[in-house]
Amino acid sequence: MLAAACGQGTTLNASSRAPSLSQTLTGTAEALEYETPAVRIELFREAARTSLQQAGQEAVQPVLFPMLGAEGRFFAAPGLDPRVDLLVAPGSDGGAGWQLTFPTRGDRWAEDRRESFQGLSEREAAELVARSLLFQWNVATSVPVVVDRAAGAPYAAAYLDGVLRINPAFVYLATAQAAQ
Repeated sequence: MLAAACGQGTTLNASSRAPSLSQTLTGTAEALEYETPAVRIELFREAARTSLQQAGQEAVQPVLFPMLGAEGRFFAAPGLDPRVDLLVAPGSDGGAGWQLTFPTRGDRWAEDRRESFQGLSEREAAELVARSLLFQWNVATSVPVVVDRAAGAPYAAAYLDGVLRINPAFVYLATAQAAQ
């Protein structure tokens, strides 16, 4: 790629324009469709590596995967393997043990099928990611889990009192990792 400013040509390194994980999460998720699968996979792996470093820590500072504990304190969820496929049905019951609900008002998960989601809709991909995260985090609940679309949130996913808030940018990243 070549960029010109003030009459001088400069070669730009493709990696220098890759967004940081923080920029990715707080930006527009749909912008990830313009990133290469390799960039999305590396961003997913960065999120997973960070989750391993933060796992179990009390969340006195922002963490990528916050959870609210029984005692009312925030902590970082168990870490994710950087090579995990979050689109694979977890456990022997395929994650069917959780009843998930998706809000019909506000910022809704898109229903149109996209190549970026391996032919799934954003909502379908979010459901698979939600079931995998609940399994990875050993969440046990008999009440329905609300799966909120948390666009622009500074975290990848958060589980708080029966609500799983997933950043749609993280769904893009998880889907790229699964395609590999």
